[in-house]
Order: sequence, then C-alpha cells, then structure tokens
Amino acid sequence: MTSADFKARPRADGLVETDLPLQMAFMAPRLQGDFYPQGRLELSLWGCGRMASLMLEPWDGPFIHAPNRLTCGEAGLYVAQSAPVLALVGARLKRAMPARRCAWWGSVISPPKVERRDRLRRVATPWGVTLVDERPDGVIVAVGASEEEASRGLSLSVEAIIAEAEQYVRRCDILPEAPALLRSMAIQSTHAALSSIRRAEDGSFLGLAAGQAYSAPTRTYYRDGYWTLQALLHLDLEAVREQIDLLAGGIQPDGEAPSAVILTGPAQGLEWEKFRTTNKVYKEEHLRPSDWWSDHFDSPLFFILTLGDYLGKGGDKTVLARHFDKVRAIYNRYRALDKEGNGLPQKPRHDRDWADNVYRHGYVAYNIGLWIGALDVIATFGAEIDADLALEAARTAEQARASVDAALLTANGWYADYGLKGEFVEDHLTLDSLTLLRFNAVSREKAVEVLGHVQTLLETRNNQQQPYGDWGVMCAWPPFKRPADTRAKSAFAYRYHNGSDWPYLSGLYAEQRLRFGLDGADYPLLRWWRTSLENGWIGSVEYFSPPFGRGSLLQGWTGMHAAAILAWRERVENMMQEMA
Repeated sequence: MTSADFKARPRADGLVETDLPLQMAFMAPRLQGDFYPQGRLELSLWGCGRMASLMLEPWDGPFIHAPNRLTCGEAGLYVAQSAPVLALVGARLKRAMPARRCAWWGSVISPPKVERRDRLRRVATPWGVTLVDERPDGVIVAVGASEEEASRGLSLSVEAIIAEAEQYVRRCDILPEAPALLRSMAIQSTHAALSSIRRAEDGSFLGLAAGQAYSAPTRTYYRDGYWTLQALLHLDLEAVREQIDLLAGGIQPDGEAPSAVILTGPAQGLEWEKFRTTNKVYKEEHLRPSDWWSDHFDSPLFFILTLGDYLGKGGDKTVLARHFDKVRAIYNRYRALDKEGNGLPQKPRHDRDWADNVYRHGYVAYNIGLWIGALDVIATFGAEIDADLALEAARTAEQARASVDAALLTANGWYADYGLKGEFVEDHLTLDSLTLLRFNAVSREKAVEVLGHVQTLLETRNNQQQPYGDWGVMCAWPPFKRPADTRAKSAFAYRYHNGSDWPYLSGLYAEQRLRFGLDGADYPLLRWWRTSLENGWIGSVEYFSPPFGRGSLLQGWTGMHAAAILAWRERVENMMQEMA
C-alpha cells in the first residue's frame, strides 16, 4: 500500500493531509474537544465537563492536520495554550448550543438561554461559561469555569491565538530530520504527552490527563500517567514533580491506591458525588470521593517508579522525603503478599490492574516487573532516609530476581502472563510482560530471547496464524485460554486486552529493542501509525484491531514512542539511516 492509498497522508513537514473531513481531537491545558469539518465543534473544559456545541458551515478539503491545529485553504482552527480559547478563521457560525449536562452521568438541566449582545453570544451553565465572538477576522470561542476565565481567553487576538498554536506545533516536532512517516508519528506522540499536562482555572497544575475521553470525572491515573510522563522526563520535569504530589494524595495509610485520583471542579464534583453515592455498582468500585476505581494492584508500584524516574533525572530530592511514608507503606503491603517467601507478591484474582477486563491472579509477569523496579527505587534512593529499609529492599530485589524464572518462565522461552504452577497458568505471550525487561528483572540473554519471540508471534507481519494480515503488534497471543478469566471487551479474541494493538505497549516494545541494540524497532514505532493513517484516525489512538476498530483518540500514554525517541535518539538516527 502506498501513501496515496491512505485516508490520511504524512507530509515531509511532519503534518498530515487528507481530502476527507476527518474528526480532529484537540486538547490544551484547559480546553479540549472535537472538531468535525462537516460543521460541528464540541467543547469541554478540564475540571468542568461538556460546555457547548457549535454548528458551522461545512469546510471543504484538502485538510492539513497538526497538533491542536487544522487548516483548510485560508480557513483554520487554532487552539491557544495560555487560555481556554480557540480561533476559527474563515468560519461561518450557524448556532451555539449549551450542553445539557456536564457528563453522561450528570443531571440534565433545562436548556439555558443563549444570550446575544451584538456579535457576542454567551452560553452559561451551572458549571461554566462559553463566549463566542464573531469578529471580522475570525470566530473566537472562549470557555471558563467562570465569566472571568472565559473573558481572559476572549481578550486574546486572533493573531495571538494563531501564534500560540504555531509555537506549540513547533514544540512537538522533536525529530525534524526524519522521513515523513516517522516525523509525523513523532509529532503526534509528543503531542499526546504534552497535551496531557492540565491546568486549573488559576493556572496551577491539575494532573496528567489519560486522554481526551478520560476527563469526566476529571482524574489523573497512576498507570496511564506513568507511561505518559516518560516523554515528559525529557520535556517538562516540573510537571512530573507536580504529578507525584497529586498522586501521593491517593495513597492510603496501608499502601493501597486507586486507579486514578479524582480532581473535579466544584460543580462537576457535586454531580459526580451524587452519582457515585446513588449508583450501587459505582459506589462499590469507587470507595472514596477522591477514588476512581479503588484498590488497583499496579497503582502503588507506579507511584514509586515515578519517584525513581524523577529522581533519576536529577529531580528535587525533598519529594522523596515528603512522601517516604507512602513508599514504606507500599513496600510493606506487597511484602505481605509474598506467600511463598520468594520475594514475589501474588495478586488476588480480580480485574484491577492494567488488564482491567481480565481476572489475573497469582504471579502476574507485568506486576512482578513493576515490583522489582519499585524495589530498586527504594534501594537506590531510600538509604538517606531509611538505610534499613533500603537494604531490605535490595535483598528482596535480589531474592525476587532469583525467583522469576521458577515462577513464570515457560517451556517456550517467554514469561507466562499469570497464574500459579501446579494450579493454572495462562502461558501466552504478552507485551505487558516486557516490564520484566524494562526493570531488569531478568538477564540480558533472557530479555533478548523474549524480544525474539515477541517479534515472531506478536508482530502481525510475522504471525500467519492470526487471520488479519499485517496490521500492528498484538498485546497478547494466542487469545486467553480460560474464558472465565475475561469479561466485557476482552472476552473477544483480538479485542482489547485479548490481542489488540495498544500503541503505548508497542512503544514499550520499541524502547526495549532500541535499548538492547536490536534492529527492527521501526515496526513497533511505525506500524500503529500507518494503520491510523490508513483508516483516517488523526492523532494517537488508545487501541485497535481489524475486526473491532479503535478506542479513543489523543491518548496520553501513546507518548511512549516520543519517550523511546528521546531516550535513544542516537539509535533512532542510526535506524533512520538503515531505513533510508
């Protein structure tokens, strides 16, 4: 297939061109939404929820897509960075409609009246304000949790908004010397990471967003945030520090942590709490007002790993001292789950880690990798605060590494997904088991062998037993063998955790090939992006597979590709020479 066959085509300047009016997801520090060139603009505000919809005269292609910017001849949509405002140049507004509720679970309100004052339209809801100003040089749309915030956005000129949008596009262009496909992928991956940095009304940090579709209730994840911030370690270290402080608030005294910490504004928070406490299922899963899905097995480990990565980049050491009580509680929690005295904690049979549609239990390769990585963080950075705990963590890490093969190594030469030998073991190959490699839980020889199996079985170009040809890197293969261990979307082979391509995991795989000096990193770096362009998916997708389509757009942890490029730039440049 040539680029001419793609629904969207990569350009030499790193932008993406299409003749079709494709959905454009955008996300800035406060403002986010979707633009449909057929004539619709959907607006939301971080911390508040859905704000308004605008109907416009349709635009005709070709369209040129860039992060938070879309141009079409003389027309264009430009998203600012300094305030929640965007400019629509060459657009004709038909009508503005207020949102009837802040999110799908919110209370429906009576339709607010759209106020007209000369060229200005004002749309107010209990949770925010949208102002639409039809100026001679473009339509300016500003939103805010308050009239004051929206007015600040409206004070920007069209020229200033365009300049901010242009500067942001340049910031995302981390590999300008790359060929079109790689350069455009790097831009979109960097955009996914940078746009995850969200702000409150007063400009203060308000978490890393998991993605545009994961904002109501407003929340920030331990897991998604960890993979997202791998690029930010190179691009915005201060955001990583602030993320640590936010996540610390979700760690309980016994070391437990939810999947995410809720960060809603006042109005959305009241609506969410009303829903959470009156819906039986949600009340059982979200035990505290600040919890999004309580007691996730991997979350506490990601908290420690984030601390370690931040300190490893020269971050402020007082952060560790400030939160070391959390670290100690987490360590004790997982040590208590070491039922065999071999240094390896066992996960209870539930669906609360990354694979949240799968009831994994026992030794879970993915979690064991995180655990050993967390032990290394405590051993490396904890001695100045608690020398005894640091020494104990180092000894536990040594014991855990010595136990991994007996617990998880299969006769095929890779590490089982989960289970207990002598009872049940799901022994298929998974991409998330590469945490064992990333955190040095296994030897280099074993790591290289595992990466060979991933190349042969999970890269669809090499696996002729899966029926869909060459389309990406599967997260697991073969499908789960015990149906009772899966639910919802993952109950279907090749769907979700059961074999979809998750670009963030493809990024983890590419990172490991680069790290170990192996060729072939170009496939996991680029195949997901080729598939996106072939299908007309603009931006970083959450997951996809041929029979089931894609997940949401603009997913923060797809920044893992940018992270791999930034961490291993010289090897990526060597890869580019080989590709040429």
